[in-house]
Amino acid sequence: MRSKLGFWRYVAWPVRGLLMAAAMSGAVMLLWNAVAPALFADARQIDYLRALGLLVLCRILFGGFRGHGGWHGHKRWNKWQTMTPEERAQFHRRGPWGKTTDDQT
Repeated sequence: MRSKLGFWRYVAWPVRGLLMAAAMSGAVMLLWNAVAPALFADARQIDYLRALGLLVLCRILFGGFRGHGGWHGHKRWNKWQTMTPEERAQFHRRGPWGKTTDDQT
């Protein structure tokens, strides 16, 4: 039984990840080639490797691929929900970068 677990953990999951990346790259290529040249006058069609590069670039910029997407604002929202009214007022005074309104000149 242990050998089957080792196989799934060390062989099947990486293969599954590669297959998913290949399928997603193909989908990006097809969608780009169908939509971008029609929307933008200077857009050219892309090949498979450029689609893979575009997919990786989007992953770097926006995150994702792990089931939760690239936006992690829900964690901040949960923190905001647990704040007391005094803590919320202090947050508003401090601003998004931790400076008080007096420091922002």
